[in-house]
Amino acid sequence: MIRCSHVRTGAVIAFILALPIAARANPDSLVPSAIPPQPGEPTNLVMTLTYDYEADHAQIEREQVGPGVPANGPIPLQKDLEWKQNSHTITPRVDIGILRDAWIYGALPIVIAQSRDLRLDSGVSYGTSSTVASKLVPTGGYAASDPTTPPGGSEVFEGPNRHGLDQVDAGLGIALMNQARDDTKPTWKIGAEARIAIGRVARFDPTEPTANTAVGQGAHEVRLWTTFDRRLGWAEPWLELYWQVPLAYTSASLFQNPGSGATNTGKGQIAGANFGFEAYAITTPDQNRISLDIGARIIGHFEGREYTPLWEMLAYAGSPTNSGPLVWYPNPLSPGAMASQYPGISNVENYLETGARVAVRAQLGPHVRFAVLGDAVWVSDHAITFADAGVDRNGNMLIDPNSNEVNPLHVDAIDLVGHRYHSVHELDFIIGVQGQVLF
Repeated sequence: MIRCSHVRTGAVIAFILALPIAARANPDSLVPSAIPPQPGEPTNLVMTLTYDYEADHAQIEREQVGPGVPANGPIPLQKDLEWKQNSHTITPRVDIGILRDAWIYGALPIVIAQSRDLRLDSGVSYGTSSTVASKLVPTGGYAASDPTTPPGGSEVFEGPNRHGLDQVDAGLGIALMNQARDDTKPTWKIGAEARIAIGRVARFDPTEPTANTAVGQGAHEVRLWTTFDRRLGWAEPWLELYWQVPLAYTSASLFQNPGSGATNTGKGQIAGANFGFEAYAITTPDQNRISLDIGARIIGHFEGREYTPLWEMLAYAGSPTNSGPLVWYPNPLSPGAMASQYPGISNVENYLETGARVAVRAQLGPHVRFAVLGDAVWVSDHAITFADAGVDRNGNMLIDPNSNEVNPLHVDAIDLVGHRYHSVHELDFIIGVQGQVLF
């Protein structure tokens, strides 16, 4: 046993650099393969189980118009709501080597519990909240667990607790270079992944608020990715790039195109980069290892429709049963002819997600690995009710009412300039643990 407290730092580093370190700890360096780099090396089958707890928090502000607001300049935002969400997710994953440095994989991200609520932000009362004034929620608030009794306090809206599965992930990966076979080259992997919607679609109906506790979105997506990893002495830098796009939707999905002047009706695309390096703290000849993995990410979310922090509240306010102010009329050629339930999901503008991750990884021999993960995520401020009024088809610089120029998904009460909602100061934290077994 090495007692590091009794050894000088320089001697520890020299010892680590002198060891025959194989690049095996970082996930980006791992290449599942039917033909291992060395005989008997466990690469044929990799089984991974990850648990994540995520706590999300954001403030919801609303554009302000009226007396005292300057005619020129940016539209001021008014404090209104505070959003919190807690999620517990378990993700089993399996990677199977099928050829030399080629593999298939599958994963099931299962939400075992998810809860969320909206409260009055600090300094805001029921009398000053623009959401309450617009009658999007009843005075005193609403709780799905007991719809007949106002929750009181600062509670504005509490949705049902949710759980379930949204998509199953299935993909194929190939390592064009593998440093475990040639240590003069990095490990370069490319892959494609299908995210297939199989879970029940999440909806909210105020007449049966707890009848639907699903988390699915009904979107089939494709993800293309590539990773680079290179061991340089005691450090192993890594990089991942990816692009994800929705291709189709289930018949039950809320991402339906109603036609006419509707724009950006689908789920938004995302593109991102994850990068960082892993520092080996302790490595022994019998393949025991402890390392510190430090990384960051930047993800671009492109304009589209999303399940925003307000989606359940907007669905409540769009119920024909309640004669809510967001009741939806999907046929602009016959306004008022057929009232429908507003779906709740809304258009969002482009926004950026940045994050930092720290992980402590341990490898116990050639077959077992563990990790403890921590993330902090910042989301840029952006509008979350952002539907266009429609499409000018005749060139008169106007959206003609009662015509096919009108976007049926646009609702003046939340999408008109001066009435839109914004998510600001969003900060999320994720804590996770991971176990991995190699065969």
